[in-house]
Amino acid sequence: MTDSDLRHKLAAILAADAAEYSRLMAGDDRATVAELDAARSVFRSQIEKRQGRVVDMAGDSVLAVFSTAAGAVSAALAIQAQISQSTDAQPESRRMRFRIGVHLGDVIEKSDGTVYGDGVNIAARLQALAEPGGVMVSDAIYNAVRGRIDVAWVDAGEHSVKNIGYPVHGYRAETSAAPRLPATSARKPRGRPSIAVLPFKVLSEDPRLGFLADGLAEDVIALLARVAGFELISQSSSFAFRNREASVATIARDLGVRYVVEGSVRTVGDVVRVSTQLIDAATARVLWSGRLDGRSDDTSDLQDGIARGVISELEPELTRAEIALIRRLRPENVDAWDCYRQGMGAIAMKGWTEEAMRESRTQLQRAFELDPSFALARALFALHSAVGSNTGLLPASIELAQEAQLAAEQAIALDDGSTAVLGYAGCALADLGYRDRGVEILQRALSIDPSNAQAHVALGATFGLQGRVDEGLASMRHGMRISPKDRRLGVWGWALGSLLLHAGQAEAALREARTSARRDPSLHLSRILEAAALLQTGRENEARVALATARGIRPALTLQEVARANGRRVAARLGSLWN
Repeated sequence: MTDSDLRHKLAAILAADAAEYSRLMAGDDRATVAELDAARSVFRSQIEKRQGRVVDMAGDSVLAVFSTAAGAVSAALAIQAQISQSTDAQPESRRMRFRIGVHLGDVIEKSDGTVYGDGVNIAARLQALAEPGGVMVSDAIYNAVRGRIDVAWVDAGEHSVKNIGYPVHGYRAETSAAPRLPATSARKPRGRPSIAVLPFKVLSEDPRLGFLADGLAEDVIALLARVAGFELISQSSSFAFRNREASVATIARDLGVRYVVEGSVRTVGDVVRVSTQLIDAATARVLWSGRLDGRSDDTSDLQDGIARGVISELEPELTRAEIALIRRLRPENVDAWDCYRQGMGAIAMKGWTEEAMRESRTQLQRAFELDPSFALARALFALHSAVGSNTGLLPASIELAQEAQLAAEQAIALDDGSTAVLGYAGCALADLGYRDRGVEILQRALSIDPSNAQAHVALGATFGLQGRVDEGLASMRHGMRISPKDRRLGVWGWALGSLLLHAGQAEAALREARTSARRDPSLHLSRILEAAALLQTGRENEARVALATARGIRPALTLQEVARANGRRVAARLGSLWN
């Protein structure tokens, strides 16, 4: 290539990409592709209308150049306004939003129209700093358009960004397209914690492992995108660090993330071994490490099985890390998502106790009081209220049941496109006695995401309550099978064992009860089920031991509570062992 093939020029560069694109694709890939195509048309139309030129539209990103700063900023604002208007009728969880960064600087333009240089890199870094639905510009752009475009600007300060040797000063456009937190409090929210999944390293010579490593990282990103409350850095950004020598702290700083997931793949004989770590970026401390193996000749399910295994262990560790951080904060700095995580993690941290259930409800209620549109917090509040009442960990009352039903229906009304919201709310409604409504909502959750294990288990349990035992057992077992390391397996196994006992399969119920007890030693319900199954098979002495264990875990246990959680027949049988 000769110098005549290259041209240096000053240009305004617009860089954009879709926020949470992996999550949207995981939820409904066909709809997401259609929405992306529609958004590309908006970009192209608004860019060309202002004498700009589209350089690239690879994947979910857009790169364009303009001869004027005003043209670039006007296009960015018009794009965000048009996309916001076109997606306004969609559920919040399904809206495609773009981050846009704009910079004025030198670029190198090739004869084929592609552009390179620091100007392009800075625009891309500003894009990563923008809010979903928002526009972030450099100080060069700000100085060029200040007073010429009718928009309010907020000084976003200086940022150290990747591969740029000096801080970049950003200004955020105050646009109606960018989402805002409700002004219910003067507190300063911390924002959602961010996480990046780096490309998995290949530690063996087998050429097939390269494809597997990339596929695993992509699957982990897609699955992690479904974990509520965490902002996931796009694959295009995190994969930019492939084959680069940089410390985790440097990568985290460049990407602006709190947590980093890294992994490696190698073969040991005919076994593929995947090692994964979750790292706290601030301290470079390893918070969790895991290892999963699979047979290299079982390629059909190997990638999917390992990815799900990684995420089932990673998700609770992320939540645990966030709760530990939240508890070190001043109370006025805790926001709605922080309260949600504390409510979600209360039982995992404290066991199945009245205190844990009360704390869960308190924190979840605080979450949706801070953010009235927080559907997920309302749905989980409804579920924990129903479960707490049915197991005796909360005092049963008409008021509690009405409160839980209202929260479930409000959650559905707020976000009927979220499989997690529908899964929790549908289970709550079924547990409250609204079984047909619960089945309807749970089936809707599974139509959005067939891999929602919680919804499968809840649907199966509801089928069992409706007398559809075989369907119920199949659905529950499927849900437990597709999430083999889920933190909820203990209580799910108790529910499955209870259905088996009700169906007259005492030995199978006993196996599930004992497995449940191993998975969650704090769950007294599994010991009650074990005692009931043993008694039904004529092993009275062993049943006494199991019941004594249950009462040791929960000294306040009463026969009335057993009747509520396990049924009147079980309570009647265990009454003879109660002394």
